[in-house]
Amino acid sequence: MALGEVVVTAQKRETDLQKTPIAISVMGGEELKARRVQSLTDLMDGSLPSLRVAPFFSRTSALAVGIRGIVPFDANQPSRDAGVGVYIVGVYLGRSQGLGAALFDIERIEVLKGPQGSLFGRNSTGGAVSIVSRAPSGEFGLRQSAGVGNYGAHRAESHLDLPSWNNVAVKLDAVITKRDGTVENTLEGEEDFNQYDRKGFHAGVQWTPNDTFTARYDFDISKDKTTPFYVQLVERSATAPASAFAPLVQVQSDRAKAVDIGLPQQESVGDIWGHMLHLSWAPNDIYELRSITAYRSVEQDQWDNGIGAHSSAFRPNATFARYSLASLRQEQFSQEVQILGTFERFNFVGGVFYYHEKGDDDAWTPNTMQWNATGTAATRLPSLASGAATPFPDRASTAMTDSLAAFGQATWTPPVLDDRLHLTAGARYTHDKKEGHLTKVNGATPVLGGVVGEIEFKDSWNRLDPMVTVAFDPTDELHLYARWGTAYRAGGANGRSVSYRTFDPETVSTVEAGLKAQFLRNRARINLAAYSTRYKDIQIDFNAANLGGSNRGTIETVNAAGVGKIKGFEADASLAIADGLTASLAYAYTKGDLPPADNPFDATPALVASYIVFTPKNAFTAALDYVRPMAHATFRAHIDGNIADGYRATSGVADFSDNSKLVNARISLGEIPLSDAGELEIAVWSRNLLNEAHLFYRGGMSPTFGRMGMFNEPRTYGVDATVRF
Repeated sequence: MALGEVVVTAQKRETDLQKTPIAISVMGGEELKARRVQSLTDLMDGSLPSLRVAPFFSRTSALAVGIRGIVPFDANQPSRDAGVGVYIVGVYLGRSQGLGAALFDIERIEVLKGPQGSLFGRNSTGGAVSIVSRAPSGEFGLRQSAGVGNYGAHRAESHLDLPSWNNVAVKLDAVITKRDGTVENTLEGEEDFNQYDRKGFHAGVQWTPNDTFTARYDFDISKDKTTPFYVQLVERSATAPASAFAPLVQVQSDRAKAVDIGLPQQESVGDIWGHMLHLSWAPNDIYELRSITAYRSVEQDQWDNGIGAHSSAFRPNATFARYSLASLRQEQFSQEVQILGTFERFNFVGGVFYYHEKGDDDAWTPNTMQWNATGTAATRLPSLASGAATPFPDRASTAMTDSLAAFGQATWTPPVLDDRLHLTAGARYTHDKKEGHLTKVNGATPVLGGVVGEIEFKDSWNRLDPMVTVAFDPTDELHLYARWGTAYRAGGANGRSVSYRTFDPETVSTVEAGLKAQFLRNRARINLAAYSTRYKDIQIDFNAANLGGSNRGTIETVNAAGVGKIKGFEADASLAIADGLTASLAYAYTKGDLPPADNPFDATPALVASYIVFTPKNAFTAALDYVRPMAHATFRAHIDGNIADGYRATSGVADFSDNSKLVNARISLGEIPLSDAGELEIAVWSRNLLNEAHLFYRGGMSPTFGRMGMFNEPRTYGVDATVRF
């Protein structure tokens, strides 16, 4: 049994993965189901080794997404950007908020590794993640799934394809998925930690009046309710006095099942919705003209009391349990026009792209609990205001971005070497303009240089990002390539700063060499890539707590002088061992060396070491899939293991997280005939099958108190039933 062809759209056109000169990992729909990936948060297990997905500190209401060591941690402000572009059906998603929402009927997820500055543009310094959903088929089909699991989990999905009528096809998708918390909150009436409740609806309409023109409209709306991970006290400082610890505070060195002190906690709620319109006109076999128009909106609030009493030493009768409250409102409009040309020895893609975004955010950090004189009891404060150091909000800002780009890429196959040499060149010119206002600092109008008033930020940048690729096919089964490309992450201002401190763009330049091979009559496939990245003007964050007597966290961002270097090696392989039995594995080696940066909070400037974050030096995944047709059913079994070294979770903290070893599994019996031409599938599944526990976040040691940390999720399991017509 040969391995099937994998189709990708990394070059703005459908190509065979094995003939595409870019390092790409692909997770198809069947693999997503086998690994039970319901949202991008489920990729935190390392199932795509070069892709790193992490919560923003303890909150899955915003996700940090990184590739090849470029994982910007605090990119969830309206005046800051991410370092990896995330796309849904070709539409750029501008905020890290909303990325954890439930996924609809996904055909595949493509992870494009390395800078994608020419075709995907700004903020793709680490790479790009392209989520491709299924288009309307024009043929009737109904798939209804329902399932239950531990921790009170339940899930229901409906996917309906309607028959084409007057050349119009319609597809409807609905998802409900809910799970109770994995850490019990003992305060009566409050939510548990690490729970979720996600709902979503999608409608797609595709009109194909003739063979040359297609119009596809998509609407989606989601509501994402979550609570944060619980932040445990995992270690006491040897230098901290015994009086620093209230009797109620526990050192929990293993994954906790319940909090040591009950805390006020409510759900963080995200509302995400959008419209997308794709137009395609191909008047002949040579040219195709495309248009992608989109409007999207995110409203996200954040309620995070996960730290509780674990951030500072006990003081008699003092208030504690800092509740991190924040909200963001964002809307974006994008328009992209592409022209594609295909000739005998030459093909090209070119286009223009416009992006407009505006948003605002605010935050407040009141304490919610109060100790008694001895630390033997704690009571809830009567109101949020009674525990606040400043009036609402601690901080507030607005921001607006306009980006305009023109891009092009062309590939020529010269009439030499039996047409096995392919030369590609491309470039993208981008003009970015940003402006914003810091409207509140510590609950009041900002004061800067003795002047009272809103602090304004306004800047613009122009950038050219070229790329060159040389590819050679020694045989029909072997593809070699060498690639050089650049990208940049836009500059901005830090809304958590008391002065709205600005920072410049950061840039990357990567040299990469790769090999893609198929052999054993297409029963085996291996893809290798090695790369070296030069990382300049790196945006480094520095933190300070309780600055000026406030209860808020203050962050200043600086551009580090010098050049960082990230080197790595990646391997992806698949093998059809026997009929119905397939093995796959992937490995990523990443080593980063970043320059030190000046800490702006130090009275005398001092260089502080900085590190790449959430990126293990070695990460590995392997999977086995078995399919066996039976008389009146089909048996399927899947198991995967994901192993990774520990990593640093904060750019200025040298401590590593734990190593991780996670196993997921699924067994199903499907294609069981039902009446009326339907069929049934029954499946049992488990994530973290062995209930492995590791600290995915290990904080720095406070010499006067101790160390905080967060553990991965415990074992989850359940059963699903699916009916198809």
